[in-house]
Amino acid sequence: MKLPPASPVIALPGARAPSFAAPEFRRALGMFATGVTIVTARDANGASVGLTANSFNSVSMAPPLVLWSLSQRAGSLQAFQRGSHYAINILAAEQHELAERFASKVANRFAGVAFRDGAGGAPILEGAAAVFECFNRSRYEEGDHIIFVGEVERCEHRAGAQPLIFHGGRYFTELPI
Repeated sequence: MKLPPASPVIALPGARAPSFAAPEFRRALGMFATGVTIVTARDANGASVGLTANSFNSVSMAPPLVLWSLSQRAGSLQAFQRGSHYAINILAAEQHELAERFASKVANRFAGVAFRDGAGGAPILEGAAAVFECFNRSRYEEGDHIIFVGEVERCEHRAGAQPLIFHGGRYFTELPI
């Protein structure tokens, strides 16, 4: 059997310098409405860590893969890079205060928060609209963030739950018309 000839490799030019400043980029990104998540894990000492993130996306159905990203300056970066598992908790509309707490500099974000341990040990937040329990499959350094790809081992959702939405730097339970 004769194989087809290999496709030639085409060298692409590099990206041009941005024609905008960082604040303009942030404002433009803010026009994309997203859901809100709290990503949780355990650090090397077994302590719960978690943070609010809206950089969540599905990647693949087979195998089931999702991704999220974290700033390289985040204090919890080491826990997520070294840990074998994490959970992505999709917040429900009524969890606005939880989103703000996990986005803040509060020392113990889990104080008074109802959660249970997932199969991989990561905290699962009670009342979440959906949860993805992930094996920490791969990590990619891109710009000032690390992109985490998780292989979903377990997932659940709360039927009828309304999601918390983030748009233009604000939280919504539904987008204004």
